[in-house]
Amino acid sequence: MIDLRSLAQQIDVDFEGKPIAISGLNTLNDATSSELSFLENKKYVDQLQKTKAGAIFVTANMAVHVPEGSIAVIVDEPYLSLAKASKLFAPALFDIEAPAAVVGEGSYIAEGANLANSATIGKNCTIMPGAFIGRGAVVGDNTIIHSNVSIYHDCKVGSDCIIHASAVIGSDGFGFATTKLGTHVKIYQNGNVIVGDDVEIGASVAVDRAVFGSTEIKEGVRIDNLVHIAHNCVIGEYSVLVAQSGIAGSTTLGRNVVMGAQSGTVGHITIAPFTTLAARTGVTKAITESGKTFAGFPMMDHKTWLKLQAKIARLIK
Repeated sequence: MIDLRSLAQQIDVDFEGKPIAISGLNTLNDATSSELSFLENKKYVDQLQKTKAGAIFVTANMAVHVPEGSIAVIVDEPYLSLAKASKLFAPALFDIEAPAAVVGEGSYIAEGANLANSATIGKNCTIMPGAFIGRGAVVGDNTIIHSNVSIYHDCKVGSDCIIHASAVIGSDGFGFATTKLGTHVKIYQNGNVIVGDDVEIGASVAVDRAVFGSTEIKEGVRIDNLVHIAHNCVIGEYSVLVAQSGIAGSTTLGRNVVMGAQSGTVGHITIAPFTTLAARTGVTKAITESGKTFAGFPMMDHKTWLKLQAKIARLIK
């Protein structure tokens, strides 16, 4: 917990308002009365008006929309102030005073695997050489972790999972605020990753931890090699992500979405359940109707794309 006045002083923000204890940072939608949030884009003013956040970084012209019960912390650049504040809540990577890792009955921990203090390994797991399980991380029963996999602090992997060599679960999302002079200030990614049961993750996959809350890989998902899933994404049950596909931050996939090789999405969109994206499809907007197939960049109905390719082929004969 950090006193709001002390927090403001540490990030060079003028604040003389009511002192409250701040336990962390969160979105406007999810913040509690002990958390700090921000409004950078006025298109989210409706979320500001409904927020339960204890305090909010806002510009002076947006302060009138801060609801009763929340404290407006007026700044010129709310996103930059959030970035500076995020460092104050970054969790420790190691805790040498925490109890040793707990390993369940029947599990095999190979020589050269590294379990940080307070990690938990379930029953009948296999942890191969070079794997690293971070502070407070949890691995469920019957899960296989191959060589050189890294599961960062506080991340959770379910039961009956397979994670192949060199995958990284919980690396920092790609987040920063840029100052007016063009320098970049890191936004510390203080959330985690939650992997559901019966998930298989291929070699050299990167799943970024959330800024706040969790990046989620839900039950039954299959992820091929060399896939990137950015911070705060949600991958719906039984979805299939093929090699070199990429999903930008805060994108939500419904259940049984199939993404072909090298397909990708922009951030902050939702893709309807049972959507299929052909190889190299570029998704630039939300998909709201279930069960459709898309191709091309920018995406279009797959049948339309096939007709377009046929016409182009005839033009160059």
